[in-house]
Amino acid sequence: MADARTSGTAVTRIFSILEVNGRDEAKAFDYMRKLRGNVQLYTKSGGGGTLPVGLGQAGAGIFFIVDALDTKDKGYDVTISFPREGIGTSAEAIALIRGAKNPAAGKKLIDWASSPAMQSLFVKYKINFVPAHPDVAIDPGLAAVLKGAKIFPIDDEYAGANRKRIVERWVSDVLSYTP
Repeated sequence: MADARTSGTAVTRIFSILEVNGRDEAKAFDYMRKLRGNVQLYTKSGGGGTLPVGLGQAGAGIFFIVDALDTKDKGYDVTISFPREGIGTSAEAIALIRGAKNPAAGKKLIDWASSPAMQSLFVKYKINFVPAHPDVAIDPGLAAVLKGAKIFPIDDEYAGANRKRIVERWVSDVLSYTP
């Protein structure tokens, strides 16, 4: 599993746990402390633990679907499952920064990144992202894996306003916890 100090995947995991617990921090952090006893290693990146799982060096992990499917697509014998309580989702973002040196090039990149032509490359190159553009179909293999998964959005305003505090609490209450 990933370390929330260095990984957006980990932050998404923490906010997912908070959401399924109705944002009851006491309940969510109690669960994460209990889970801590089963965590062999917190990796720097979200996908960093997929290979040890694929090699049988770790029994399980919590990853973004793109990383889990990449490991499976490389031929590793892994099973992908989802918690019955559900999983939080986040969107990849792109933005033009006010005062950028070359806003025309930035706008061109944004237009391309959000176009059907670019998002169709997800399927062609087996990048297991769900396309944001409504005219681009999701890869059938990805759709099959996600079928039946309870997926909910993470409130980005809540997460943004509380990220620093929640990650600091995770470090002090979970990462530092010795079962």
